[in-house]
Amino acid sequence: MDELSALEDPRMREVNARHGDDHGVNLSRLRALAKRLKTQQDLAQQLWTTGDTAARLLAILICRPGSFGRDELDTMLRSARAPKIQDWLINYVVRKNPHTEELRVLWSADADPVVAGAGWALTADRVAKHAEGLDLAELLDIIEAEMKDAPERLQWAMNTCLAQIGIHHPEHRERALRIGERLGVLRDYPTSPGCTSPFAPAWINEMVRRQDAG
Repeated sequence: MDELSALEDPRMREVNARHGDDHGVNLSRLRALAKRLKTQQDLAQQLWTTGDTAARLLAILICRPGSFGRDELDTMLRSARAPKIQDWLINYVVRKNPHTEELRVLWSADADPVVAGAGWALTADRVAKHAEGLDLAELLDIIEAEMKDAPERLQWAMNTCLAQIGIHHPEHRERALRIGERLGVLRDYPTSPGCTSPFAPAWINEMVRRQDAG
């Protein structure tokens, strides 16, 4: 914790605050600290219990993802309100845990939009990698009915799922494009030159173009 405090940068905290994150540690320096510490599950759990955002990010980097139980990960997500913690927890821990599918189903139906967003993020990942057993038409039905008015993080995850369906499943591509165009979610999202827009139709068309070109 002393080392983390020494890494605190007020300017970095100001930048992170714009994204809803309450820490001031440069993530490159945080990763360097994690690389030095290597995997330490006990230390990771102690760091998580502090509730400090920087400490929890470090915990995610040095933990053993497969060591957490389903209920433990459920509790961790619900207590992780900072967006960066949520993203890292899902990407670096939950996706590498044997309880991923159970949590995907549990979280997708949750009344808390942040928790539901985590479920949809896992669903988008499955759509892209192993969609067997998923009812893609039903997912499109839900997206079409609910994405437009969904809270920000849930909306973002649903939009990602919509794009992944359109990119990876040609039989649903036309409908995914129609839904994206009609709802207009993230149509005007600021995108840097050379980057792909998160607006689903633009995202789908660009990724399909690259697939065809490759």
